[in-house]
Amino acid sequence: MNEEPAVIGQVTIAPQVLTTIVRQTVLANPGVQSLAARSPRRSRRKGRRAEAPGIEVTIGDEGVAAVVHIIAKPDANMMRAAVSLQDEISRAIELMTGLAVADVSVFVDDVYSESGDAT
Repeated sequence: MNEEPAVIGQVTIAPQVLTTIVRQTVLANPGVQSLAARSPRRSRRKGRRAEAPGIEVTIGDEGVAAVVHIIAKPDANMMRAAVSLQDEISRAIELMTGLAVADVSVFVDDVYSESGDAT
């Protein structure tokens, strides 16, 4: 028998937990060198919000919205990496938290150069 567990209280997931999930997912992508060092511009979405370098996450009425700024590896297909990240981030949040994902926006801010600096 597959029964739903009884609800015995409330579960709250802090937005900072979501930034950790997003960070780990982004850095595991082979086309990503790093997250951008700057904080993203504040989105106009309403809800509980958390920021980390290169990441903004908002938990609103329509679900979780994530904005990510990355620095791509020089040999990466940037479009493929960004689209892949949208899917991977959405799936990770849904699987780890059970929260619906409304939007994932990925911005490629720069490309890492072989000299060790972003171009």
